[in-house]
Amino acid sequence: MKALRTPITQTRRDAWTEVNLSNIEFNINEIKKVLAPGVKIMAIVKADAYGHGAAMVSKTLSASGVSMFGVAAVDEGIQLRMTDIKKPVLILGPTPNWAVASAVENDLDITIFSEAHLDDCIEVAQKLQKRVNIHIKIDTGMHRIGVDYRNAPELIAKAEKAREVFIKGIFSHLACAEDTEASQVQINRWNEIINHLDKKPPYLHFTNSAALIAYKNIHYNLVRCGLEIYGLKPDLPPGINHLPLKQVMALRGRINHLHKAMPGEGVSYGYSYNVCDKEVTIATLPVGYADGVSRRLSNKIYGSTNGMKVPQIGNITMDQMMLDVSEINDIAIGDIITLLDADNTTSMSIDDWAKILGTINYEVPCLLKVRLPRVYTSD
Repeated sequence: MKALRTPITQTRRDAWTEVNLSNIEFNINEIKKVLAPGVKIMAIVKADAYGHGAAMVSKTLSASGVSMFGVAAVDEGIQLRMTDIKKPVLILGPTPNWAVASAVENDLDITIFSEAHLDDCIEVAQKLQKRVNIHIKIDTGMHRIGVDYRNAPELIAKAEKAREVFIKGIFSHLACAEDTEASQVQINRWNEIINHLDKKPPYLHFTNSAALIAYKNIHYNLVRCGLEIYGLKPDLPPGINHLPLKQVMALRGRINHLHKAMPGEGVSYGYSYNVCDKEVTIATLPVGYADGVSRRLSNKIYGSTNGMKVPQIGNITMDQMMLDVSEINDIAIGDIITLLDADNTTSMSIDDWAKILGTINYEVPCLLKVRLPRVYTSD
């Protein structure tokens, strides 16, 4: 067995995710190509930028020309402010009354969808003697959060009369952007409200990543981009083509053990993989389900090294997995195996894993942020 080779990337452990910031810049430029002049981008960086690291990603997005950011909660917005993000930040989710003051003090825009939310903002504004920027969320059919579209005009009218708040935006969200018929119902409800506004706010926003491509007639002056920033594919209506984006995240690990298994022997817990005709060389990689790599991927995925595919074998364990590297010449401890990468010729993609798991591609990178160190690269 050869001595440990010099590692390419230094991290706290021998497994890590890589985030290619150049790919983020590339994706933003591709998104801009489908927007009409004057349409701005709100970059969605909630859930730690979908597991990619909000602090670093947001700086790249800011330099790439996005106009504002969307987060899920006050804490996420404060974290952006702590990393010196100066551009507007909208809290997309509900802000509890006890957290409104923190949001206002950190110059975060607040989503409201009830009179109680509005009253909370007015009360805090009076105490802090500071006007609060709000975006009114209208539920046109998603049935998650938002003022019912039938009651929206009353809430908008009340907010317009309150000097303590400024209506910076009004927005909604498509539940089934891949379904044109269901989406049109929501669009009709939205138009019913927007077309009767006496005074339109600075921003109207209705499109997420899928709608950005599929419904260019509702871009208005602001679009919300999440999934596509990270080079992942949203579900689209039939006949609509995806943008030529680049996956931003990769997952790699270094081999920390090499050994042989003979015909008739099993691999890992429960012997879900059995060696058949000839001995195999097994590489152990320090990546497991505690790192966000689901045990349900066991015996269904492959990695790549030296430009060749290597199948994962046996049940994925909490901290480690095994791969068959029998076909790789000159394999050694310390060699890097790539499990996920933008280059799909020899590596699997996040979309591939999501399909195997029967889930959406949003979930995979969010899971990978559990305990893997994150390395940032740029072309």
